[in-house]
Parts: sequence; C-alpha cells; structure tokens
Amino acid sequence: MKIRVHNRTKDTLVADAADVANTSETRKEGLLKRTGLTPGEGLWITPCEAVHCFFMKFTIDIVFLNKAKQVVKVSPSVKPWRVAGSLRAHSVLELPEGQIQATGTARGDQLEFEKLPA
Repeated sequence: MKIRVHNRTKDTLVADAADVANTSETRKEGLLKRTGLTPGEGLWITPCEAVHCFFMKFTIDIVFLNKAKQVVKVSPSVKPWRVAGSLRAHSVLELPEGQIQATGTARGDQLEFEKLPA
C-alpha cells in the first residue's frame, strides 16, 4: 500500500508515495533491501517506537509520531549503524535525507496520511 503524507501545520507535502510497513515481516525488513530513497518516497512503520539503521546503505531522516499523527520528535540525517527512538512515538516515518529540512517538519506539526489507489 502507498500513502501520501501531508504536513497540515506547514502545508507541505512530506511524501507523495510512501510505503506502509504494518506487519511483523514488513516492519522487520524496513528499508534494509533498498539502496536509497528518492524524493517523495518514504516508509511509514506502525506501530513503532524506535528504529535501527544496522546494515543500511544510506542516511535517512526519521519522524516520530504519536497515535494522532502529531510529530513528537525529528531525527535528521541518521546514518547507517545508528539507532533512534522516542518513547512517546506510536509510529515512525522514514524519509530521504534532507526531507525534514526541505519541508520544515518539526515537533508539534500535525501530519495527515492519505491512502493512494492501488
């Protein structure tokens, strides 16, 4: 399933074709098999409080969200072999490096998720 992610607070498009990882298998796999993310791509992992970048081949931006999809933490430029998390998070949005800065996404922002047709 693909989703579009809009930052309602800043009125910016965060991702226009993000994948959803909402099963044990897809959450475990995450971005491990990917060689990168292009602008507009992303991965929404739910439920999730923390992610690791072990064995990843590229740097990512990470947005932590509560159940209401409000940003509780941003972690820009997380390099391979690092860990990031938030005890207040219910889900995580992984994005291409630089996307947090490009969209101005910050703690407290409200994100909106739209399921795209298959």
